[in-house]
Amino acid sequence: QVPLVESGGGSVEAGGSLRLSCGVSTYRRSDYCMAWFRQAPGKEREGVASIYHGSTNTFYADSVKGRFAISLDNAEGTLNLQMNSLIPADTADYYCAAGSMWSFECYSPSRQNFPYWGQGTQVTVSS
Repeated sequence: QVPLVESGGGSVEAGGSLRLSCGVSTYRRSDYCMAWFRQAPGKEREGVASIYHGSTNTFYADSVKGRFAISLDNAEGTLNLQMNSLIPADTADYYCAAGSMWSFECYSPSRQNFPYWGQGTQVTVSS
C-alpha cells in the first residue's frame, strides 16, 4: 500500500476554516473505512469523522458536528476534511487512517481497527 500522506494543516484564527486532504487512491476497496483522527497534546487520539467506501453514510464526533465535513473524491483519489468555524479546542495533530472493516465499525471509529496511518498534519487555532 502507498503510504497515506496528509496535507492542508496550518494556523488559523478562531472562526476560520481549513481543508485537509489525504491521498487514498490505493485504499478504495468496497470494504474499506477511511477516517480522520486527531490528537491534542496530552490527550488520547480520537476519531473525528469517518466514511465507508461506496457509501454516503458518515460519522462525526459530537464536538465537530455541523462544523466539519468529510468527503471522498474518487476522481482525485483523496479523502478530505473541510473544517469550518474552527475553535481553539480543535487544535491538534490530524491523521488520516484507512482499514478493512464492517461498516458498523466504521461509524464508531476505533484506533485499533485502522492499520494504515498518515504521518499527521498540525492544526493550530488561536483565539
